Amino acid sequence: MNKIHQSDNFFEDNGNHSFWQRKFGPTLGAVLAFFVEIVQIIIISAAIIIPIRYFLIQPFYVRGASMEPSFYDNEYLIIDEISYRFREPQRGEIVVFRYPLDTSEFFIKRVVAIPGDTIEISDQKIRIYNEDHLNGVLLDETSYLFEEPTPGHQKRTLNQDEYFVLGDNRDASLDSRSFGPITKQDMIGRVWIRGLPVSRIHVFDIPDYNL
Repeated sequence: MNKIHQSDNFFEDNGNHSFWQRKFGPTLGAVLAFFVEIVQIIIISAAIIIPIRYFLIQPFYVRGASMEPSFYDNEYLIIDEISYRFREPQRGEIVVFRYPLDTSEFFIKRVVAIPGDTIEISDQKIRIYNEDHLNGVLLDETSYLFEEPTPGHQKRTLNQDEYFVLGDNRDASLDSRSFGPITKQDMIGRVWIRGLPVSRIHVFDIPDYNL
């Protein structure tokens, strides 16, 4: 008849008193055995949670107004850190990244142009040129901007692994118009879920630009 035994340091599944009860008596031994089991649970939980926390998802709080009305100050976001290990960032995704001029700071912005695009900001509009749109096409941002104008005037072609990012609150955002494109390596991940406040819980998808 086969028997299953746990480590002698914990419990024996054979009807005898546990190691702790034999050594310290039934009362104290039971208490110690309980705490040992709790420690086991904590260690196992940490072994599962820590890799998820540091390699798969990461929480962030929004600070500032640069992404209004999409995000407001103190909103709680869950960032997907795994997707960009298997695919490239896409136009319209909202990303958290390290500020290129001070990597201790984290910024949240929206990707509006990707490698190979030429982005033109003119007349408070954004026009994208690429292989499929040689004459350019206006970027339709009405699903999240509510016709917010884009100040500035510049035209730039993005090289390999260059992404042009903008805040949704165009008048109050420090973004690629000032510090230039960012790279995939700069990115922590994409915004996946807004967890708080409860009234604004939302899972984010990619806007359809018809590009």
